[in-house]
This record gives sequence, structure tokens and C-alpha cells, in this order.
Amino acid sequence: MLVVVAPGQGSQTPGLLTPWLEDPAFAARLDWLSAVAGLDLAHYGTEADEETIRDTAVAQPLLVATGLLAALQLFPHPADAFGRVGAVAGHSVGELTAAAGARVITAEQAMVLVRERGAAMASAASATATGMTAVLGGERGDVLATLARHDLVPANDNGPGQIVAAGTLDQLADLANDPPAKARLAPLKVAGAFHTMHMAPAVGRLDHLAKSVSTHDPRTRVISNRDGQVVHSGTEVLRRIVGQISQPVRWDLCMEAMADLGVTGLLEIPPAGTLTGIAKRFFGKDVETFALKTPDQLDAAREFCDRHGEPSPFELSPTWRMVVAPSKGMFELSSDARDAETLSAGAPIGDVVGTRDRISVTAAHGGDVVEWLVEDGDLVSPGQPLVRLHPAAAPAAAR
Repeated sequence: MLVVVAPGQGSQTPGLLTPWLEDPAFAARLDWLSAVAGLDLAHYGTEADEETIRDTAVAQPLLVATGLLAALQLFPHPADAFGRVGAVAGHSVGELTAAAGARVITAEQAMVLVRERGAAMASAASATATGMTAVLGGERGDVLATLARHDLVPANDNGPGQIVAAGTLDQLADLANDPPAKARLAPLKVAGAFHTMHMAPAVGRLDHLAKSVSTHDPRTRVISNRDGQVVHSGTEVLRRIVGQISQPVRWDLCMEAMADLGVTGLLEIPPAGTLTGIAKRFFGKDVETFALKTPDQLDAAREFCDRHGEPSPFELSPTWRMVVAPSKGMFELSSDARDAETLSAGAPIGDVVGTRDRISVTAAHGGDVVEWLVEDGDLVSPGQPLVRLHPAAAPAAAR
């Protein structure tokens, strides 16, 4: 099973677009996304120095555009991707790339949102001197206790041996003087304490814009940074992306979800390397990884996708909608839904009871029950279809 992942801020490097722009089609598409973003992305991806592309307002649009266009090079006919990609996930701003790749939003919507996200986060970061530091190694309990002692937030939990601390520069300086035992500290090339309360003003800006964004339910499984759940409502995917600006990234739980899904191959789109490195530490030799960095790797990347790919479990249909399991666990069918012929929007379907928690499942859109695909007490996997619903007919207008 193939998972495609999109990296977040900090993975950008000077000149990352230089080899890609040799392709006229890539260059033309980048011009279009540059027009949408209001930025000269070709300049930032070829000529700008490291300090310039560290700017949040530049880095985030550059990352999303690079990922979207490289994915289009990998799958020239986008619909073909859903015959291979079993799930997608993005780290932080990479969630916008993943959402567009899954057809929740368009590339143009993603570029407008990332433009405003980057500008709003840069503005929020300028209010207070903040930053982020990776804590590598150490015992997990000791690392978290040390961060709490310094009033720092574990803003990114990237799995065993890597937690990213975020807070004010003074708090990070205190951490440098009093680190967790057996841990190494690595300051990150970011402009603020992302995924913390310091980013709250940016959430408000994006939430306002998101209200006007039309969404579609994803064409493949989307794994959420918030908690590793598979989300199959386009509205919910976007809502979570907005809220994630000021909430920690639980990439460790995303990888646990990938393992539950039975991932065998993980491909990282450009600028690649960070997430494949994390995956190698988490999965070991059980999962093959591919870091797509330059266009001369495209043929090998396509072979990788063919080797690990399997069709997405979701198919577009104008006649029914599916409700899917958000995580691995045992399905407990709601007594109210058991014999219902029609479920209203938001009606409870049941709960998925896992080892960590109990997650309620609702009929996001509502509709007439066509077919139950699981029974009470069945074990389910992330993204597994639970029930098919036919959109209920709208009541006739009063005459």
C-alpha cells in the first residue's frame, strides 16, 4: 500500500526548483501558481538565498507549489494517481498540498490559502520573538517534562527520538542551558513558534477565508496531523487544516495510522528527505521509502508507485456517499442508527473503540441508508467504509 507525503516548512533549500524548471510545462504551471499567489516563485526557487526563503510568507507558498507541480509530473494524468495512492498526508503546511492532491480543494484554492496562511503566520510571529528547536534523542517522558518545565510546547511530535519544542527565544535559550538528558538540540530554520498559541491570530484569518472555500470529499484517504485519523469529509479536512496552525502536529500518530493501513511504500514529494528520514527510523526495514528530489528520478518514482500502489477505496459516484472509519478499532453501531432508513446530517453512526480512545462517527452529509458495510462488533481499519448513504431528496418548495 502506497502513501504519498508532503513535507513542511524548513525543508526548503536554495535552488530547489532549478532542475524542475528545465521542463517548459512545469515552468508554465509555476507561472500560473505564481500569479495566483502574487509571488515570483521561480525567483524564490532558483535565485533567492537561504535567509530569503526562510521567510514564512515566501517559504509556505514555495513549498506547496513545488509539491503540487512535482506530483503532477509524477502523475501526468491526475486521475491515475487514485489507482495507486492508498493514502496521503502532509506535515504542517504540507497538509494543504495533500488536500489538493486528494481533490478536497483545487490547486488555486490551495495557493490562495497558503499565501494568506504564510502572511498571517509571519505577522503573528513578528509580534513576539519565538522559534523552534528539535530535541533529538532522550527518553520521551524526560523530554516532555523538560519542555513543560520551561513552558515550551511539543509543537511537532515526529516519532521516536524527535520532538520539536516551540516557544519564545528566551524559553528556548533556557532549554539550551538545561536540556533533557541524553538529548541533542538542533534549532530549526523557521521564523516563529508554529503550532502553538502564538499563532492564534493566523487561525482567525484562515478561518474567515475558509468559510468561502468550496470543498469535495477526498478521492483517497487523508490522514490528519491532529490525531492521525483518516478524514473523509472535505469540510472537516479543511477545518482541521485551519485549526492545526495553532495546534501540535502529531506526525507520530500519522505514521501509526499508516502502519494500521498496511503501508509498504512511502513516497515523499519535493523538497523531499525530511519525512523519509523520519519514516526510516519509525518503520525500519518494514516500509520502503522514496525521496523524490529531482526530475531525473521520476521514472524510478513511477516504478516505485507501481510496485506499491493499490486502488483507492473511494470512488466518485453521483448517487451515494460513504461514511468511513477514522481509525483502527472495534466498531460499535449506534442503537439509533441500527434500524434507521434515513440518517440526518450529523447523526451518530456509532463509535470506533481503539487502544487509545473512543471516536464517535457521524453521517456528515446525511441521507438514505443504502447498505451497511460492517456489523456491530467488527474490527475496522482507518478509512474502511462503514455505510453507504444515498443523498436524501430535498423537500419540495412551498407553493
